[in-house]
Amino acid sequence: MIKNHFKNACRSLNRQRFYAALNVLGLAVGLASCLVITLYIADELRYDRFAEHSDRLYRVDADIKFGAEAVQMTTVPAPWATVLINEYPQVEAATRIRKLPRGKVIRRPDQATGQRETRVVFADSSFFTVFPLPVLAGDVNSALSEPNTVVLTADAAKKFFGSEPPVNQSILVDNQVIYRVSAVVANLPSQSHLSGITMFLSMSSFSDLQETDWITHKFHTYMRLQPGVQAADFGKNLDAIIEKHVNNALEQNFGISVAQFRESGNRLRYSLFPVKDIHLHSHKTDEIGVNSDVRYVYIFSAAAVFLLIIACVNFMNLATARAAGRAREVGIRKIIGSARWPLIVQFLTEAALLSYLAMGLATAIAAVSLPFFNDLAGKQITLPYQTPLFWFLLLLTGTGVGLLAGSYPAFFLSGFKPLRMLKGNSGFAGQSPALRNALVVFQFTVSVILLAGTAVIFYQLRYIRAKQLGFDKEQVLVVSDAYPLGNRANVFKQEVLSLASVESMSWSGYLPTPSDRRYDAFFPKGDKTGANGINMQSWWVDEDYVTALGLQLLEGRNFTPDFPTDSSAIIFNETAVRLLGIDHPVGQEVTGLVDIQQERSFTVVGVVKDFHFESLRDNIAPLALLLRPHTGGAAVRLSGGDIQQTVHQIEAIWKRYVPEQPLSYHFMDDAFNQTYRTEQQMGRIFAIFASLSVFIASLGLFGLATFTAERRTKEIGIRKALGASVFRLVRLLSSDFLKLVGIAILIATPVTWWAMNKWLEDFAYRIDIQWWMFAGAGLAAAVIAVLTVSWQAIRAAGANPVESLHTE
Repeated sequence: MIKNHFKNACRSLNRQRFYAALNVLGLAVGLASCLVITLYIADELRYDRFAEHSDRLYRVDADIKFGAEAVQMTTVPAPWATVLINEYPQVEAATRIRKLPRGKVIRRPDQATGQRETRVVFADSSFFTVFPLPVLAGDVNSALSEPNTVVLTADAAKKFFGSEPPVNQSILVDNQVIYRVSAVVANLPSQSHLSGITMFLSMSSFSDLQETDWITHKFHTYMRLQPGVQAADFGKNLDAIIEKHVNNALEQNFGISVAQFRESGNRLRYSLFPVKDIHLHSHKTDEIGVNSDVRYVYIFSAAAVFLLIIACVNFMNLATARAAGRAREVGIRKIIGSARWPLIVQFLTEAALLSYLAMGLATAIAAVSLPFFNDLAGKQITLPYQTPLFWFLLLLTGTGVGLLAGSYPAFFLSGFKPLRMLKGNSGFAGQSPALRNALVVFQFTVSVILLAGTAVIFYQLRYIRAKQLGFDKEQVLVVSDAYPLGNRANVFKQEVLSLASVESMSWSGYLPTPSDRRYDAFFPKGDKTGANGINMQSWWVDEDYVTALGLQLLEGRNFTPDFPTDSSAIIFNETAVRLLGIDHPVGQEVTGLVDIQQERSFTVVGVVKDFHFESLRDNIAPLALLLRPHTGGAAVRLSGGDIQQTVHQIEAIWKRYVPEQPLSYHFMDDAFNQTYRTEQQMGRIFAIFASLSVFIASLGLFGLATFTAERRTKEIGIRKALGASVFRLVRLLSSDFLKLVGIAILIATPVTWWAMNKWLEDFAYRIDIQWWMFAGAGLAAAVIAVLTVSWQAIRAAGANPVESLHTE
């Protein structure tokens, strides 16, 4: 019986090759899209599961509000890890790492030139206890216990030592300190918020290890709880740590207790954040890497489901539309004794066969498209061919899609009354096109939602790129890690300024694109209560900073070498002045706790217009500029001309002073765009799947248009014989479908407006959604529908009416 059903299914599909091809292609594209999205979602959900007992791993985070400024941080003071492991038996292990935003220049002592490693961290010796990695050489248990030791990942070991055994070899860091390689571990998995870290320098060689400062937040601190200990229960101990340890630090540095600090309207809170949730749920200050967003998982999950449903809807539409063509077959089968159940099985077999063919084609499409998708999404996803579960799920999906797509046609066709069908009566139940029309409306509703959503994302990203930021990011070359210049920094600057294509240059590692960040507390003079103080970013800059960045001075003056007292001068932005409550700020004095080391008095010499130095997701925060030497980086404004030649000239000057270290540089506008990399990636992926949804819907519409033209062949012939023009016939055949697209636009508009407004809530600076975005998406869908239907309509309308009238 199964063999008979399979033969009949093959014969039926062979007789209707055109519709079978449409169904297979539509299902294959939908299944391939669903497969790629599923692999993407699985990759996102697997982050930070590599560590043993990952469900018990937590990061200690800080939530601080000081004055008007609130910040959520992923870093905490140095002593937290020691206190957690020494004072609380509920903690099984704890460790710290310290991120180095500028990276390190690494070379072997026997090499003349080093390479810049941007993913280098200082780590405690307990790091590999909390995050165990396969050990390739050496002993990680004691690897970072001694000062000036380093653990390399496999990639770093191969880069610096090739096939030589790396353990006990030496590397030179920043041309200053020699580190001994104590162990080599496997690369961190790509599905980790720590991915990409290539070197772990021993924390014991870092002076901050000895810090007892409970105020400065520099360390990412992780802990693993004992089995059975609940994070919610243990979290109650964090307040006790604040009262016991942080309270003394506040009294010493600010002259107030924790209770007084909070009573002044401030906030100081620490919490445990699950490590396995970091990638999708954590978007705080000083993240180790760029995290994704769980909302994109939800969006693409919905897109996968909708694309699959659209493909299944095509199958149902075409199957029910072709029902009249199979009515006599059903009638004859029933007359000769076939029960309804074998007919249902027959039609489901046909659907399953189509589904399996589509699944095979979909797997091939996914395999070909994955490299392009990986480039787009920054992933390393592959099809898991060697996993039996993968093939089982493909088979299960093919069967499920076949049953889903074929169930309605199977029950619909098997319910025909045999005598009425044999008489050629086409008035059977279900002949009404209402269901088909509803399915077409559903398909185009989803397509319009995706098209309109893509338009909103595109215009928001364009708005970000075009927005006036308050500084000029164009043609600014950013030089990083210039510390090796030492006391030759000013000579280097003068030589660079002598180049004809260089307008200005400023030494500062603090820039309005991803760069160094620091926070200090400032108060109106004589007031340290915290009620009027602000913990704000304070940047170290030189006299040329305002000019090089194109900042606008609203009051006062810039720093200048003509005033030796400018070492105690300060420039605020508008927001800082407003929050500090200072009227007529120029000439006023403020108190600053710089580095929480000393209380100093600063004189306000100028106020700059607010500029965006963080993401446009956030409102502009208060900012202070201090005149301090800081050769961590430089901003070089170019005047145009041959930019590449200018860069080569700057590199040549650099090599004269620091031959052993390559010049590290990038352009400021590239760094700015990198801030919105996730949104740009998601926007492009969204656009691709929107196009695929329209393509799948159009395939179904094309099939329905073909069927409609065939069903109305005689009508077209009669109308043409009576003088109807081709244009009128095309309009007649297209109008019904355009009405359906119009209904889809009406349904999709409010849904898209609500969804995209929720997405835009993340941006403090955002576009207003305009009506023409929906109109444009609807028009695009309508044009595609017209083009899809018109081709078949023109073909039918252009046929010889004599032949049309002879058709049966």
